[in-house]
Amino acid sequence: MRIAYLVKRSGWQSFAERHEEGRLRRLYAKGDPTARRLKRAHEANLKTIAELHTALDSLGVKGVLIGPRTKTISRDRFDLVVTVGGDGTLLRASHRVLDVPIVGINSDPQTSVGFFCGIQAGEVLPSLERALDGRLSQKTLTRMQVTMQGEVLSKRVLNDALFCHSSPAATSRYLVQIGKVSEDHKSSGFWIGPAAGSTAAQKSAGGRVLPLESEALQFIVREPYTPKGERYELKKVLLEPGQVVEVRSKMHSGALFLDGHDDIRPKFGDVITFTRSDEPLLILGLGGKKKR
Repeated sequence: MRIAYLVKRSGWQSFAERHEEGRLRRLYAKGDPTARRLKRAHEANLKTIAELHTALDSLGVKGVLIGPRTKTISRDRFDLVVTVGGDGTLLRASHRVLDVPIVGINSDPQTSVGFFCGIQAGEVLPSLERALDGRLSQKTLTRMQVTMQGEVLSKRVLNDALFCHSSPAATSRYLVQIGKVSEDHKSSGFWIGPAAGSTAAQKSAGGRVLPLESEALQFIVREPYTPKGERYELKKVLLEPGQVVEVRSKMHSGALFLDGHDDIRPKFGDVITFTRSDEPLLILGLGGKKKR
């Protein structure tokens, strides 16, 4: 068996890489609660990474750390992808996964959001053994494809995309078309994504929580601006497979974020499309988990 794995870079590590570890240690020594929380989470993450390595040795499985140059992980090289961290770590890894099952290990269940993580710290060896022999439950999740000016930006958006002005205080202006309906919008931007993202930002913006197995995409406008009493027909839309959302930017300084990480800067007149991807994600261990 061949396993690729990705581990979380803790907040403490991020500060250290920015040469601010000295400041963190001083705050920690003074009993600062934020520094103490970061330190505890960092230590929990290191402990879980060590637990993974021990489990791999016990199972006689070679693990390969996913490097920054790894763009696609496919079955011709690996049988399983494992992440250590929380949902954010699994999301980052999923952007590289083509057709390999993925399972997340929640390294700090007390504080880390790990809805998509099928394994908990302290249970890595038996859970990983079940994953490798096919006894861990499986779910196939829809992903979203995003293009700009005809070029595919990603076919592996699992959570959501946010389109807005680059300044959070500025009005987002764009033309949106779904099917035969076209509208000129002013708002704080919009969220769009598959069912996996419907429990977070989409829900907070008034969207529906979709069943994990749903193949629909959900389009939700944030804070629509209609000063003359106008009504947007395309404010909350569920898109079935095959439907496309086409957006034309009317901003000189727009921003597009894919799963919260890719920061893309569309120009005035750029056309962006969103549709269901033909690359679903097979995730392990969700079982009977309920939506958040």
